Amino acid sequence: MIGWLVLGAALALGVPAAAYLAQDRMLFLPHLANAPAGAIRPPRPVEEIAFATADGLHVRGWLARGTPSPAPLIVYYGGNAENVARQAFEPWPEGWSLALVNYRGYGASEGRPSERALYVDAELVFDALARRPDVDPARIVLAARSLGTGVATYVATRRPVRGLVLISPFDSMVALARHHYPFLPVRLLLKHRFDSIARAPGIRVPLLAIVGERDSVIPPGHSRRLHDVWGGPKHWVAVPGADHNDLGRQRAFWEPVRAFLEAVRAG
Repeated sequence: MIGWLVLGAALALGVPAAAYLAQDRMLFLPHLANAPAGAIRPPRPVEEIAFATADGLHVRGWLARGTPSPAPLIVYYGGNAENVARQAFEPWPEGWSLALVNYRGYGASEGRPSERALYVDAELVFDALARRPDVDPARIVLAARSLGTGVATYVATRRPVRGLVLISPFDSMVALARHHYPFLPVRLLLKHRFDSIARAPGIRVPLLAIVGERDSVIPPGHSRRLHDVWGGPKHWVAVPGADHNDLGRQRAFWEPVRAFLEAVRAG
């Protein structure tokens, strides 16, 4: 009996401790996003851009310039295993400039990712892009996928934007972790909370939320909760049959994105 009690106590303490120590490696997956230098080259003309961070590192990416200048701008924030250079292969409207900057530790960006570091870097990058003479600072839209929706939602509370396109968004990392790990005290363990649902009611600009009806990573209910408390105009698109990783390949995906961006550009 004592042996079983000791084993039970070890499991009760050891499993949460292991989860706490491993959470950075579970949440941020730059090793899945990275490719050998030069292996990913966007097919459309791009300018390589780099930004010095507050702590002396550099985050790097690309800017595909729209026309005429100054052009409206899409700032894209990727998922937790995404090299954002791949977005230059997607059919974003060519009349828009498209900024693709990798998080710390992703692609050619230096450093290690964390929630706080991603927020600070995102504000710095936004400010630098908004100052460019070829960017219309009054028409900046944030687009984001999965983990990146937490970054975009944060930036929207801190900087003037015209709208957000959130692909597979979530309410909070605490709520999502509870869904996947119901046996863990995630509220006590989680360092990176990405609490988008607490920020959403104060955001007054338009939202386009796109989800896969069969998303097994971020179940649509978590996306819907964020959508329902959004403080501005909002539009919900659920793509039938789509899961988390194949959502952008569905024919029903790009039409609402283009329509949303066209409305912003014309407004």
